[in-house]
Amino acid sequence: MGDSYIILKTTALKNGSLRHDIHYWIGKDTSQDEAGTAAILTVELDAALGGRAVQYREIQGNETEKFLSYFRPCIMPQPGGVASGFKHVEVNDQDHETRLYVCHGKHVVHVKEVPFARSSLNHDDIFILDTKSKIFQFNGSNSSIQERAKALEVVQYIKDTFHEGKCEIASVEDGRMMADAEAGEFWGFFGGFAPLPRRASAESNEKHEETAFKLLCFDQGKLEPVNYESLAHELLETNKCYFLDCGAELYVWMGRTTSLQERKGASEAAEKLLSDSNRTKTHIIKVIEGFETVMFKSKFKEWPQTPDLKLSSEDGRGKVAALLKRQGLNVKGLMKAAPAKEEPQSYIDCTGNLQVWRVNDKDKALLSSSDQSKLYTGDCYIFQYTYPGDDKEECLIGTWFGEKSVEEDRVTAVSLASKMVESAKFQAVQARLYEGKEPIQFFVIFQSLQVFKGGLSSGYKKFIAENGIDDDSYSEEGLALFRVQGSGPENMQAIQVEPVASSLNSSYCYILHDGNAVFTWAGNLTTALDQELMERQLDVIKPNTQSRSQKEGSETDKFWSLLGGKSEYSSQKVVRELESDPHLFSCILSKAIEQVKEIHHFTQDDLMTEDVFILDCHTSIFVWVGQQVDVKVRLQALDVGEKFVVLDFLMENLARETPIFTVTEGNEPPFFTRFFTWDSTKSLMHGNSYQRKLAIVKGGGAPALDKPKRRTPVYSGRSTTQDKSQRSRSMSFSPERVRVRGRSPAFNALAANFESSSNRNLSTPPPVVKKLYPKSLTPDSSNNKSSAIAALAGSLDRPTQILTPESVKGKFCAN
Repeated sequence: MGDSYIILKTTALKNGSLRHDIHYWIGKDTSQDEAGTAAILTVELDAALGGRAVQYREIQGNETEKFLSYFRPCIMPQPGGVASGFKHVEVNDQDHETRLYVCHGKHVVHVKEVPFARSSLNHDDIFILDTKSKIFQFNGSNSSIQERAKALEVVQYIKDTFHEGKCEIASVEDGRMMADAEAGEFWGFFGGFAPLPRRASAESNEKHEETAFKLLCFDQGKLEPVNYESLAHELLETNKCYFLDCGAELYVWMGRTTSLQERKGASEAAEKLLSDSNRTKTHIIKVIEGFETVMFKSKFKEWPQTPDLKLSSEDGRGKVAALLKRQGLNVKGLMKAAPAKEEPQSYIDCTGNLQVWRVNDKDKALLSSSDQSKLYTGDCYIFQYTYPGDDKEECLIGTWFGEKSVEEDRVTAVSLASKMVESAKFQAVQARLYEGKEPIQFFVIFQSLQVFKGGLSSGYKKFIAENGIDDDSYSEEGLALFRVQGSGPENMQAIQVEPVASSLNSSYCYILHDGNAVFTWAGNLTTALDQELMERQLDVIKPNTQSRSQKEGSETDKFWSLLGGKSEYSSQKVVRELESDPHLFSCILSKAIEQVKEIHHFTQDDLMTEDVFILDCHTSIFVWVGQQVDVKVRLQALDVGEKFVVLDFLMENLARETPIFTVTEGNEPPFFTRFFTWDSTKSLMHGNSYQRKLAIVKGGGAPALDKPKRRTPVYSGRSTTQDKSQRSRSMSFSPERVRVRGRSPAFNALAANFESSSNRNLSTPPPVVKKLYPKSLTPDSSNNKSSAIAALAGSLDRPTQILTPESVKGKFCAN
């Protein structure tokens, strides 16, 4: 408590760059000299890194959630400090004594030691009483389930750290009388039970009222207010420093051309500004021009889109690496970040069964196995893909909107797909996909895909007739040009494009036909694999037809005449957006808008069963819904994803057509769990987040039971079995993996921890809480599943509204 610390967090991003965050933590007993020195040293460290880091001031007891996420489950500062030239308090002897802590926080836990007295307790917070032989958690009646669950992580930490795992755990609910044994023991430490007084709502004298932001200019050592009508980016000049006072945060913006001395001066002025006004809880966040945080940019009316700036200053990183190396620290990985992979993995088994329906006249029509890979850009489709998971049969139900499909068909597609998911008791993953923005999973489950111009649905035909649009639907006897793309036989597509020379590209192969006249064209930048895929697609589009091969630069006159003559064309390959680093957000639903809050350095334990979470990796959005979430909210999951895309919280210019997946707890697919260190047994427990965590803390770990049986696919009343011999038998997400039916690797690893008591940690006694698992997992209950699903399906008839990009509405969704 008597020291100050500087923490450097360096993160290697997927785009190959490094992101630096510098936090300087000030203990409550730190001298003003030490605190000031820490602030100046952070500026110097930032300069050594090339002037790109974001700097945060952290005050003991009021740390940012980002800072606390580095030290999960909590920070428990110790009294005293390390001897230095500055005046400081005495060093703590760390003898164990009975202590009382107050905890609050839904995602990260703020822990503060309070006087061991009844007067410290209240109804709003959670308290941990640490005695010599037992740890008590007292849950205030007004505290949330999520806060109680997070506080139990602190209980586990205290048990392992200060008791070597050898003490009992007890939970005490606010309001329980002496009749409860554990409650009686708890109140005995306070001289017996007595009602707690109601605390005033205002807890702090320091309030951050929502007033207009104040912008101050720091120039030549002076602070001057900046008058403005609206907070615009243009107010910031690159040769100056500015303060943006938001009440709870004070941002210090430093222009790129400001000197180190000017930045030091601005840092000192910020500390003085808060000290003079006694604002002890306000966070100071210092940002450099070009490397502003999302929260800072969101304060402005609008912020111009700027290209990503990579942190490529080898000199700055070299200085820091040399400094750390001299202190004996491992600096491996500091100098360079791993580059992003070019070819994404699908993380889905491609040996499953696929069914496809075309939406037509407010209903869906099942396609034959030979036609289910032939999609039209004017139509909407519903697909259902069932595949073997580690412990059960998995299912993905999705909608695909052609670029020129009509609004009526899109609404119908989502409504019908949602009913299929509901009839499956929400055990299927639901996807909403647009043509041109498909994720790798879509291509892998279709494997060989053809996308044709035009449409066959009555809605599309009616729309083009009413608007005087020519019907350019594909005809086998007409003129058509296809671009062939893909990475192999399990992922290849033929996309029909305009039959003109400008549609060609040197990086692709093409198929051109006019009736029985068939040409293949290979660009000079194509590979042997590209040409093999072209031949495979030719067997589908024009089987048993002789083709004339054309090489770029040696085409025949007949070839060019079919394309209307020669013209300029591109040689650059169409680049799909790369997946970015994932961000997890908790989502609070309200009548008007979702309130979202980012969870930093997230883990699986952050996914609370009572809540809805959004995982944003830029190329895809995942909406995760806990088991305890109300059914009405589950029905809104896709809408939540749509609204999040519009909100664009990270200001990353998300496209309206970004793929959205809805995932329910216990049914997470591998392409979702890959973002976590995943333990599938945690979602098999009954109860809310607190009850589950309490069972783990008291029992020493998540109990391991026999795996659940594979569920029988019953997602629709119509079914057809695809010829599996036509599908590849390889595993796209892990080519070298040998699939062994039975327990998953994660399950076996967890079970192994409980097979030998000699290998078990002292804080993890044998599991004893089998009753927390759902009764539906027992063999006797599986017989009623089909009837229950059928009953639920019959009661669901509500259409789901979707958002349509404005660009699409303007062309093909007119009233």
